[in-house]
Amino acid sequence: MDSIIETCTLSPTLTISRVLTGLWQIADMERDGQTLDPIKTAQSMKPYLDAGFSTFDMADHYGSAEIIAGAFQQSLSDPNAVQLLTKWVPQPGQTSKEEVRAAVVTALNRLQSKKIDLLQYHAWNYADPNWLDCLFWLQELKQEGLIANLGLTNFDTAHLRIVLASGIQVVSNQVCHSVIDQRAGGAMATLCKEHNIKLLAFGTVAGGFLTDKWLGKPEPVLDDSLTWSQMKYKRFIDEAGGWEKFQQLLNTLSKVAKRHNVSIANVASRFMLEQPAVGGVIIGARLGKSEHVQENTRLFQFSLTEEDKLNIKRAQEALTPIPGDCGDEYRKPPFLTASGDLSHHVDSLPPPFPTLEGSDGRTKALSGTIWEDLAGFSRAVRKGNRILISGTTATLGNKAIGGNDPAAQAHFVIDKIEGALQSLGGTLEQVVRTRIFVRHVNDWEPVSRAHGERFKTIQPANTLVKAEIIGDEYLVEMEAEAIVD
Repeated sequence: MDSIIETCTLSPTLTISRVLTGLWQIADMERDGQTLDPIKTAQSMKPYLDAGFSTFDMADHYGSAEIIAGAFQQSLSDPNAVQLLTKWVPQPGQTSKEEVRAAVVTALNRLQSKKIDLLQYHAWNYADPNWLDCLFWLQELKQEGLIANLGLTNFDTAHLRIVLASGIQVVSNQVCHSVIDQRAGGAMATLCKEHNIKLLAFGTVAGGFLTDKWLGKPEPVLDDSLTWSQMKYKRFIDEAGGWEKFQQLLNTLSKVAKRHNVSIANVASRFMLEQPAVGGVIIGARLGKSEHVQENTRLFQFSLTEEDKLNIKRAQEALTPIPGDCGDEYRKPPFLTASGDLSHHVDSLPPPFPTLEGSDGRTKALSGTIWEDLAGFSRAVRKGNRILISGTTATLGNKAIGGNDPAAQAHFVIDKIEGALQSLGGTLEQVVRTRIFVRHVNDWEPVSRAHGERFKTIQPANTLVKAEIIGDEYLVEMEAEAIVD
């Protein structure tokens, strides 16, 4: 039976195949320090294109992936036959406008292209507002013509909301999303549908664990005998309730697969493709070693029945939900990465704001907004074990952030408060008092809900009042106090 490979239009300039070939395993294939031959390896991409899988996903840190993909595109008589999606994942800390441009130019050179089809941006620490500066600068490069489309990767719901409300045009958010990990199926999916943003789902076969190969098999040891992907997704399985519950899920998927004469991997991926917010699923390939072209074509030869979906959902209910929101595995414990921490990714998180020592034992943190110099105040002051954070609005440099979305503004304000705390040796968990001022009384609920999302386990003393906030663009202002033990 011939397959018609489904496509998804992300923008007027970008239509992708709904199965994207992920090239992250190139980094794993090169982890012994030996670089793959780009010309030879590139030819292993041709069977995917010939089958209709025209879209390839990579990143600046996937070893030689960009170079290999660029070589493949250059070998084609019609370079427009493929879509090359990449990511920029800068190290945490301050990044300049010049460094953003340099990163994009580097990607263009590696891809041998004049324009990046989709550049997806990852931020490590939302408490450092430089992540938003980077997105504004990327949007300028898009307007300049170096980038065709902007996307995000591993963004949570609150910060996707900030991006959209601040006028940054993105078409997608790439996140972990599978029958094991359903974090993206709630508020994230709702927000995406509201704004016509598509989710690009990775981890849909959990590094190969969601396959027939592991049905009925004993639990593997989490060590270097596994690939990086397997080490990562074994941690997801452990967090979701362990190997026994995982085997129960595999059994359910196997029964569905047998009814359709397909594989467990097919069912797991098809289930995700049928989620309304999902534009495509990313399935990894070990180019030249382990290819699943024919396997992937079967995804478009069947559909799940309502009974199939119900049985899968029942099996999911037995799992322990993966904690947090999308991307939290890279930002807070439990770190669901190959190493179980961020050691393979970043060395440390630099303080978001500069600090100054005062003569009376106080330390000041400065966020760099125009108001601090104008009015002569610090974003925060620490003296002894107390940190006092000034009234804070959604301001970045001379920009108001969050548009007319009170929740977006509130989340950005809390980010700045967290940034001030980090800079002075504190954490959000040490906050004992918050005060909230809203311009419009009807905004109390979205602002309170944002506060609740960020402080739900901390529960500081709190006051919320309606106030005449200075600056017509600002809908909410907050201050906070923390005691550092």
